[in-house]
Order: sequence, then structure tokens, then C-alpha cells
Amino acid sequence: MKTRVQPLVNLTVNPCKMCMPMGAMTAFYGIKNCVSILHGSQGCSTYIRRHMATHYNEPIDIASSSLTEHGTVYGGEENLKKGLTNLIDLYHPQVVGVATTCLAETIGEDINRIIQTYYEENPDKKEVTIIPVHSAGYGGTQFEGYFAALTSIVSEVEMDTKSHNKINIISSYMSPADMRTLKDICEAFELEIILLPDLSENLDGVFKEKYSRLPESGTDIGDIKQMAGARATIEISNMDFEASPGKVLKEKYGVPYTRVNVPVGLRDNDALLQLLCKIGGKEIPQVLKQQRGRYLDAMIDSHKYNAEGRAVVFGEPDFIISMIRICEENGVMPMITATGSVFPHLADYVKNSIDDIAERYFIEDYMIADDVDFKDIETAAKHYGCNLMIGNSDGRRIEEQLQIALVRRSFPVHDRVGGQRLKTIGYEGSLTLLDEISNVILSRKETTFREVIYKAYYHQEEKLETMQMDNSSYKADNASCNIDNTNITEITEPNQEIEIPMTIEDIRRQEILAKTATHPCYNCAGHKYATMHLPVAPRCNVQCNYCVRKFDCPNESRPGVTTKVLTPEEAFEKYKVVKEKVPNLTVVGIAGPGDALANFDETKKTMELIKEYDPDVTFCLSTNGLLLPTYASEIISLGVSHITVTINAVDPKIAGKIYKHINFMGTKYEGESAGAILLSNQLSGLRILVAHGVVCKVNIVSLKGINDTHIPKIVETMKEIGCYITNIMPMIPVEGSVFENMPSLTNKEIEKLRKDCGLIMKQMTHCRQCRADAIGTLDNDLSLEFRGYQPQATETTDAMYRFAVASRNGMHIDQHFGHVKEWYIYEYKNDSVSYIEKRKVDQYCEGSDVCDDKEDKITAIIETIADCNAVIAMRIGESPRKQLEKKDIAVVVTYDRIEEAVLKAVHSLIVDESKEISHSNLNVNE
Repeated sequence: MKTRVQPLVNLTVNPCKMCMPMGAMTAFYGIKNCVSILHGSQGCSTYIRRHMATHYNEPIDIASSSLTEHGTVYGGEENLKKGLTNLIDLYHPQVVGVATTCLAETIGEDINRIIQTYYEENPDKKEVTIIPVHSAGYGGTQFEGYFAALTSIVSEVEMDTKSHNKINIISSYMSPADMRTLKDICEAFELEIILLPDLSENLDGVFKEKYSRLPESGTDIGDIKQMAGARATIEISNMDFEASPGKVLKEKYGVPYTRVNVPVGLRDNDALLQLLCKIGGKEIPQVLKQQRGRYLDAMIDSHKYNAEGRAVVFGEPDFIISMIRICEENGVMPMITATGSVFPHLADYVKNSIDDIAERYFIEDYMIADDVDFKDIETAAKHYGCNLMIGNSDGRRIEEQLQIALVRRSFPVHDRVGGQRLKTIGYEGSLTLLDEISNVILSRKETTFREVIYKAYYHQEEKLETMQMDNSSYKADNASCNIDNTNITEITEPNQEIEIPMTIEDIRRQEILAKTATHPCYNCAGHKYATMHLPVAPRCNVQCNYCVRKFDCPNESRPGVTTKVLTPEEAFEKYKVVKEKVPNLTVVGIAGPGDALANFDETKKTMELIKEYDPDVTFCLSTNGLLLPTYASEIISLGVSHITVTINAVDPKIAGKIYKHINFMGTKYEGESAGAILLSNQLSGLRILVAHGVVCKVNIVSLKGINDTHIPKIVETMKEIGCYITNIMPMIPVEGSVFENMPSLTNKEIEKLRKDCGLIMKQMTHCRQCRADAIGTLDNDLSLEFRGYQPQATETTDAMYRFAVASRNGMHIDQHFGHVKEWYIYEYKNDSVSYIEKRKVDQYCEGSDVCDDKEDKITAIIETIADCNAVIAMRIGESPRKQLEKKDIAVVVTYDRIEEAVLKAVHSLIVDESKEISHSNLNVNE
């Protein structure tokens, strides 16, 4: 089981796994007087400490070698040696566990050699046992890290082979409460055991007034050294590993080895007790017989409810196997068995058990999957109609979203207190778990049966009688333009007399329904309503191989074309003129000629002006989706009800052939990298919008030989996300584009694609592939009537200004003047802001002790930006400000988007020039 590594993969929405170092750190916490150090960056230890502390509700000490860029390039050996010395000197441990991380393994750190060298250089530290574990995060999950640490412990510790009467018990991951149960079972048999690891007290301790840095309980290093002389080893795990601690002890020291399943449920508890009877030579103690009888009674009590259970079981494979076996014993049907680990053999362990239940319930379809995330599980849970989840608290988002109760077990449990005290093993732990499962099933039945009956027998009839929706005119309008193969009465124009009291969500849904009914692009029956595209977005951050954006092109009709690019104010004035002459105008769209979100300031300003003037208008945006996650929340708050995203592939390799390059966060990406980034942002942005009720349409440009056979997969993905409709369009060959000579799909081929994909979800068949300045209805283009429109003159200037911008991320003014190492140079000309270049400089301020006397540096900086009219920075000191003023370079202090800050600075400069005031320190936020 490992984490599958691919060069470029789709976005993982919510991983269903924990990392390998987490498991290693957990195992080391079961050793007395042991402290651990992670060889990697500080973030790794912080992440693990946080997860363990919130689950176990105990303070967690994990050190870090604090690898930085220098250590990554030149090796982190010195970091680790220094960390070991500090750790030993501060904590005085008997044992130190050293685990690697992704970073250390990627650069090839040989920690075994480093530890050997450390002993040679520090002979006074040889009394401390240092145990190395290779645990790259991408090498496996928490469970693999846990067993890797245990295997390293028995492999690296110098053993005492003298025979004795104790029994080694090597435990799979369990809660501290479960480990106490395991110790109680062995004590009932009067067996002396060496339990590795022993988490029973260290991660679920008693109250103490004084905190101890080192674990005071756990497996003593002296006992670990005696494991080679034990009379037997029992390894408790549901899976048989090629290399395991028990097998190491058998192969190196000849200790007899037996593996048993984790004792959850009747069969696996019975198997463990029978083995202990055989090894200990004693009958099963009466107390355990009573516990078994009580568990059998609980099985009888709950069986009549459990048959209704349709479960999602998720987590580490070892945990899943136990849960499937107890579900099988008690009649709960696991519809979904899922792990985030790469473990293709999962079905070999669970399929027979699931088949046994499925056959009894006549269920033919269920899911067993590895390498999944919680988004996959959520989608499947909807599909299979599950009513119960068993797993850790990371499934709580699904619990909230789908109202499926979660029985919390395993690690982590962050949203409840007592995760460390949850019992699962033994007859008593199995009984507690069974009661929780049965009660969840019973509770759901008791709280939902009225609603189920109402919806089944009354709700539909009442809805038909009271909603009183008049569909006659809609049917007539729709007679000649069926959108897809579904019932054409699905979208209607509701009248205002609705008798059923509605929630806020219902009202919002009705508003969106009404807007959709009057949106020509989303509803063919809306052809009598007019749309207006406002070309306020000239810039684009994605270069498609089939696109060439043209301005002032009155004789060409396709996306990306406009006669004139308008400012927001000009667009608003034009809207008022068109609205007056076209009263059936209901939709305002911003669809270019570039990308609406690559020009978000202009897009936002345009919508704000129009919304204030006409609050009932429907706003629609068209975008390539690269910046969709960045602006999703603002799109929602602006009241955009409909959005169109062009997605031509859901495979980065195919996308890499379609897009020449993208510009994202100030960096240009090409090929597959561009496709992967774009696709991740498109899908995550769509999920945000769909979750907030925005109606999403996806345009797909068909490209012969590139994505034409891939289009059904795109449509399936959009359906899974919850998009409303897809629009499969032919490519329009454009002179000057990379694909100008590529043949388009024929109308017959397009129609076949639409028909096939219509079986998956709604298809738009009436698209006109409109210009960026289109006006009119689907059957009456009015654009030409308004192309001669000239907006009232706005205050502009023919002057050219150049600015030096202080920015860390290339998007915002977010840097102090004294911290700049690289200036972004922007230019304002012909009412347009454009990026010119970057210019490197020596950082002006490098600390309070060297900031005062920097005449040489400020002189060099001024020479570098001497052609600029102003500097725009988040802050600036008094000394450099005065030096800049002497050279007639204005200073603008702000925190804003770069383009918006430049426009404000230009306005300030124009005002100052008109007043004949010299350059001064301008704060554009005042």
C-alpha cells in the first residue's frame, strides 16, 4: 500500500488518509522515555502534533530537524545532528525515534549512515538508543508508517536472546482504551506479555499537576531488548505483510510467530482467546465468557434493525477489514468500502464477506475502492442511498452535507471529545460499537419515517394542486426547440400565487428558476427575451490554440470578437440606451473579448453600476475558469445567477494539447502543466458555485482528433459536479490560430455527440456562438443597430505614465518599499494599464541595524526606476520617500490590486498636475 505518484493528477478535494510519518510518531509514543524527531521541514511536525493533540487531548512533543532551502540543496545531515544533540541534552531520553519525511526521502538522506556518524562523533551519546525509520509521506499512509516504525524498532535495537516465559504481543493501531482492553484480556489469562507499542497510558493519561516531557509509561527499552527471547509472538493485524515485526523476530531470532485478526466481533475475538488458551494452557476465564454472552445477546437485540443499514465504511485498510467483518456478522450491508491508500488487494480481504450479505438482501451493486478521496465517497454515497457511515471524523463533511450519521472510530476524531477512549476490540468494545451502529439506523428511521411517507403519498399531489403553474405557453414556445431528451416541462415560468410557505432556500430557488426560464442560453423557450453582451474584458490569461481575439472586427461573428472595448462607465451608459429601446432585455452577460475574470475589476464595476440601476436584471458571466476559485465568493455576492465555463478536457494531457499557455499568478505555464492547473481551478471553482446555487453551463469546443472522443467523459464529470447544462460546439477555424487548418466536426458528428451526451445530462442545441458585443434575441440579432453608438465622453488623458510597483505575488500591492528585491514595472497609456517587465535591485532594508545609512542603495534604486513617474508600495519610510521626491518620483501608498492601484495613481497624478502641485506622498486609500 502506497500513495500513487503521478506527474500531474486531478485535484484531490479531500484526502481519505493520513501520512506515513504520522503513524511512525504514534508508534514511538508507545515507548517509555522516548522522544521523536522528524527529519524534514517544521511544518511536518506541526501538522502531526496538531492532529495527535486534538485527537488524544494530550500534549504532544515532536521535534524537527527544520530543513530549509539550504538543507534541501546541500543535504540536511548537519541539521539532523544538531537536532539530535539539542533533543538529547534537553529531554535526556532513553530512546530517540528518527523518522524521515517526503523532503528528506526526495533528496535521498541516508539517516542510517547519519546516525552511525553521529555516534562516532558523539561517543557520550551512545547510551541513547536512536532508531531510524524511513517514512516518506508519499511512500504510504499512517498505517504503513506505524508498522514501519515497529519493524525498525525490533530490527535496530540490540537484542538479548536469553530465553524467558514472556509473550510478545505486537499490536496493530488501536486506541489507548483498546490497548487497555488487550492488556486486561492477557491479565485474565495470567500471561506475562511484552506489548509493542503500549499507548494505553501515554496518549490517555491521568491528571497531573506537573507535565512530564517524556512518556512515563509505555514499553520499556529493556523489555524490547528481551523480545528476541520470548516464547512466542502474537501479531495482531488483519493483513499479512511480507515484512513485519513478528516475522523479523522469527527470522532473526527464531521466536515462534502467529498472526491473528484484530479482535473485533465474535469470530475474531474467539480466535484470539483460543490462541491465548493454547499458548497459556488455561481455560477461557469466566469473566470473558460472560462478556461473550452479553455480546451475543446484543447481536440478538439489534438484528431486527440492522437489516436496514446501508453503510459507508472508510479509513485505513486494517480498520476497514474489521468493520466489514462485524457488519457481516450483524447484517449491515456495506454499500461502499473505501480507502485512501493505494491497496488494490482490498477486495481480496472483504469481498467474500460483502457478497455474503449482498446475496441475502438481493443486492447486486456495491463499491469496493482504493485510492479515493472524500469527494469520491460523497458522490458514491448519494448514488447508493447510504444511511450510515463508519470511520474517522474526517467524514463529518459528508455527514453534514448528506445527513448521513457517522459512527466515529479510528484516527482522527477531531470534532468530539474522547477519541482516545473509544472502544472497538474485545467483546465489550464490539458490543459498544454494535450498539452505536444499530442506534444510528434506528434513530434515522424514527426521525425520518413521517417525511418519507409524506413525500411518497402526499407531497407530489399537494404540490401539483397548489403550485398552479401554467405551462401551456411554455410548451408552445418549446415545440420547435427541444433542449434535450428530458421532459420539456421541467423549466417553467411560475406565477406569483404560491400557497406553500417557502423557506429562504425555496425562495432563492424560485428566483433562479424564473431567471433561468427567461435566459435564452439556458432555456430555448426563452427566445423571446433579449441578451446583451458587454465587451469590457479585453485581457485573457489563457491562450487557446483555436482562438484569436480581435477588436474592431464588425464583419465577423464568433466569440472573442468585438467592435470596441468599453470601459465600465461606457458599458453602463450603453446598457441604459439599449434597455430603453429593447424592453424585453433581461440578461446582461460579460463574455470577453478576453476573459471576464482576468478583467475582474472592470467586470465587477460594470455589474455594480447596472445592478444599482436595474436590480432585476439577470447577470451572466463567461470564463475559462482559471481564476474561478479566486473570485467565486465575490461572484456569488454580486448576485451572478448564471455562469458559463469553457472546459475542453478533464484530462491534463488532452488539455495540454488544446492550450498554448496560461498565465497564472504571474507565471506562464505550457503544455500538460497548464492543462493540470487550469482543470483543477475549473473543477474546484464549479463545485463552489454549484454548492451556492449558481446555475452553471459548460461550453465544450469540439476539436477533431483531440477531444472529440473525450467529450462524453467531460459531460459525465460536469453531471457529477452538479452543472445544469453542457453546450457542445463546433470549432470555428480562425486565421492566425494554431488550429486554423484543423477541420471542424460536421453538423452530423456534432448532433450525434449531443444526442449521446443527452443521455447523461441536458444539452444545449440552440447556441449561436455570439460575439462579445452581441445584443438581441436568439432569432433577432440587434447588434448592428447599436454598433454606431458612441458613449458620452469620459475623463481621459493622452499622457503616458510609468510606475514601479512593490508586490510579492504579482497581483497585489503587498510589499514594503524597503523589502523589494524586484520591481514590477507597469505602464498607463491610451486609458489602458499594461505590465512591462521586472527590474532587480538590492534590497534597501535588511534589518534595523543596517537601514539607516543606505545612500548607495537608494541611489542605485532611483537609477533603476528613473523613468517611472511614481512608486506604488504598501509602506515606505520617511528617508527614501524624501529621496524619491527630490528626483520628482511620486510615492503612492496603498494595499490594492495592481491594476486598480495604477488607475488610482494615474487619477491622483492628473489631479496634481491640473492643480500644478508638485509630487507628494499620496495615500490612495484615503
